[in-house]
Amino acid sequence: MIIGLDVGGTHIDAVLLSNGKVLRTAKVPYSSGSIVEGICSAIDELTEDVDPGKINRVNLSTTICTNAVLEGKTSPVGMILESGPGLDASFLACGEENVFLDGYIDHRGQEVKPFNENIVRDASVHFKEKGILSVGIATKFSVRNPVHELKAKELLGGDFCPVTMGHALSGKLNFPRRVYTTYLNAAVYERFRFFASAIDKAFEERGIRAPVNVLKADGGTMNLKKAVSFPVYTVLSGPSASVMGCWVLSDNHEDAVILDIGGTTTDISFFAGGIPLLEPRGIKIGAYPTLVRAIYSHSVAIGGDSAVRFEGDKLVIGPRREGPPKALGGPMPTPTDAMILLELLNLGKKEKAYIAMKELGEVMGISPEETAHLILDRMGDLIKERVYELLKDLNSRPVYTIRELLYGEKITPKRAVIIGGPAKALSLMLERKLKIPCVVPENFEVANAIGAALSRITAEINLIADTAQGYLTVPELGIREKIGRDFNLEKARKQAMELIKERASALGSLSEDAEAEIVEESCFNMVRGFYTVGRNIRVKAQIKPGVSSFEMD
Repeated sequence: MIIGLDVGGTHIDAVLLSNGKVLRTAKVPYSSGSIVEGICSAIDELTEDVDPGKINRVNLSTTICTNAVLEGKTSPVGMILESGPGLDASFLACGEENVFLDGYIDHRGQEVKPFNENIVRDASVHFKEKGILSVGIATKFSVRNPVHELKAKELLGGDFCPVTMGHALSGKLNFPRRVYTTYLNAAVYERFRFFASAIDKAFEERGIRAPVNVLKADGGTMNLKKAVSFPVYTVLSGPSASVMGCWVLSDNHEDAVILDIGGTTTDISFFAGGIPLLEPRGIKIGAYPTLVRAIYSHSVAIGGDSAVRFEGDKLVIGPRREGPPKALGGPMPTPTDAMILLELLNLGKKEKAYIAMKELGEVMGISPEETAHLILDRMGDLIKERVYELLKDLNSRPVYTIRELLYGEKITPKRAVIIGGPAKALSLMLERKLKIPCVVPENFEVANAIGAALSRITAEINLIADTAQGYLTVPELGIREKIGRDFNLEKARKQAMELIKERASALGSLSEDAEAEIVEESCFNMVRGFYTVGRNIRVKAQIKPGVSSFEMD
């Protein structure tokens, strides 16, 4: 048996699966201060009369890190940065305290200048005086040679936790993005560690000793204990659960738009030929562009519980959620109240929904029913406008799926797949707006939880070999080892395929049907004068994002 949990903005969706079929579902409301309590309630509802020893795996998505960043509830971080000559790194000063090293590693990983070690020693004292315990270290070209990051960590001693090093998070080049990724990982560490510890305790108290995995932004999973070291990977795991759920449930093999309509937001994603799209460089989290690889997803601040009001003579929906719908005792009218009045949803008290629509309609001189239709029509327009804006942007640049780069192709959705509580209620309206068929799959209310439950381990590594210098580096694994001049692309491919499986196994249990592949490779000669002095070889390998089998009735 597998438990899948999706922690959304207003509810925790949960499913219990056995042999690829849904046995039970649960939807538990919670407040932002009681996430773990809400998860426990969902688990108790799912596992009543179930032998905990028969649960083989728990997969969950969580908003804990995303919300910490967006709400400014992160830990203070001391950043140690080294940019080398020609770049003033002060514009990258994202920590509460920032220290700049005077050394330099060049683009081939050669040490041009060692840094002054007293700078780090002084920084250690200063951070302690400021009460800063979380530290991030990012040096330019550390993915080619991490020696300065490793040395700085050693000089800090054991008084800080965490100490996040940029090279360990991603092997991709892009110093500014690596700085911000390092900062965010350190900033959300303590909050995620507390969350993970509480989850472990809750499951232990219930006799559930199955592995617990958390969804990453790329639609894959990693073991919860391992994720404590890399919490930034779990940012935006909720939208990735949406996409993986639609991938499982929709049986779609063409271009499509995915709409996950929740209480607070609508998440928009796309399929190209039935395959989810990927952000090639990394996602932007709040104000921070990162190297976190992720499924392409954008949110519009409109959901079933978005507050509806008049500003001047204009009907405004969102962007805030002020509470539940009026029909459920909330303070303001919402699109959900409109759906309840029009009998598209059956929940809450219809008379309260009627009063909510009547009060709004009186301002415009129209009936409550007309007001409800107007709200849903406006909601559809806002979603449609954002879908078209995103498509225009996507089709103006190269398109990447989670498996490959699509050369010269344009995304032209042939259908929309809609999930989330209001999906069925809004499908006909959205079909008119988008002018394509709108599909609401079975189990649409808990599609995110199904996506979380069935997602598999993913991993990525970057192997860089320089035969002239005689070194091979794999930043994500902390590998820097000597190689001979006979090292070639074929050997690099073989070693990368072995190492990607090692990396995936370290992140969690690797399924038998997991697919390892080379996604990028290059090899070019390095020439000095008239002579070839060596080869520069680069290979990127991944375990493909994928889902376990699922049976639909």
